[in-house]
Amino acid sequence: MSKNIVGRHFDLSDSIRDHIARGIDGLEKYNLEIISTNTIISGDNKKKGGVALELVINLTDKNTIVITQADKDVYAAADVALSRAQKALRRHADKIKNHKIMSFRDLGDEAEAVLDLEPEEVEIVPMDLELHKPLDFEEAIEALKAEKKRQFIVFNDYDGLMRVMYKRADGKFGLY
Repeated sequence: MSKNIVGRHFDLSDSIRDHIARGIDGLEKYNLEIISTNTIISGDNKKKGGVALELVINLTDKNTIVITQADKDVYAAADVALSRAQKALRRHADKIKNHKIMSFRDLGDEAEAVLDLEPEEVEIVPMDLELHKPLDFEEAIEALKAEKKRQFIVFNDYDGLMRVMYKRADGKFGLY
């Protein structure tokens, strides 16, 4: 990881550089492959007498984190910016850790397609149709209202066509 610490309209002392460099070294604990960091400390208006610190962290996969912090003290601005960077890197690490693999590209180079898939054995249980009489429209509505677990019912309409009635999320009934 390359570290670049620059002062713009501000004289950087060795103690300020060391303080920021130690803080940046502490960011490596998140194992995110930090490519480079650029820290720019610029002196603000002479009236305000403060400093502005900009911390740019370049990560692999084209991810960049930019943090700007203004304060009257350089050390205070650096500490707040580094704590914000730790929080951003922790969130980014959690997001990567919780990412679900969705494609072969996400799996990496070791991924192989499985070609020898055996079909699962499907057990079909025959049903005796003589025990069930066909429902008409009103009977299907009453059956769906009475059922708590069942979400749809198949029935014959007035013309003898097979139809499906289902419960909608808003409590109404839909018909196919």
